[in-house]
Amino acid sequence: MASKQELQALAVAKERLIREGELYRLSTLRSKHEMINAMQPQALLHSAVDHAIGGLQARLGGFINEGGGLAGLNFKSVLPYALPLVSWIARKRLWKPAVAAGVLAAVGAWWLVRRKPEA
Repeated sequence: MASKQELQALAVAKERLIREGELYRLSTLRSKHEMINAMQPQALLHSAVDHAIGGLQARLGGFINEGGGLAGLNFKSVLPYALPLVSWIARKRLWKPAVAAGVLAAVGAWWLVRRKPEA
């Protein structure tokens, strides 16, 4: 026969195992719900946009972050303004003038950066 202390130790161990099992069950349930939520179309689109922005920031990192022409620019803060502008350009069928203006702005910026100050 087991002593009273051994029985108490076994009861404590049993309670601990039951709590660990409940925690495991809840964590698997939470993971399941997170996966269901992550597979929603809005979440997939948000993830894809975040991934694209991250890639763009990685490619343009030196130009944006290290004192380049767009220092301090945050794409996530500019995107809500840029998307309606692009939508408006598409609705008005102004792609060619917009591209021409973009090319002229890029050439002007390149010329300003390339130009050496007269000192």
